Amino acid sequence: MPGAIAIIIALLVFPVIAIMGSVTIAGLLGFLLNRDGQQRHEGSELLDVNT
Repeated sequence: MPGAIAIIIALLVFPVIAIMGSVTIAGLLGFLLNRDGQQRHEGSELLDVNT
């Protein structure tokens, strides 16, 4: 019986952990790529239009 309860808890918790991990990775990747783009094109007049 304790094994069945552990499996049910794992099935309920794992999707939440996977989704939150994906959100964290996506947020970090977006931040880093945005910062990289700003550094590569520093001084460009298009940066002023973009923000």
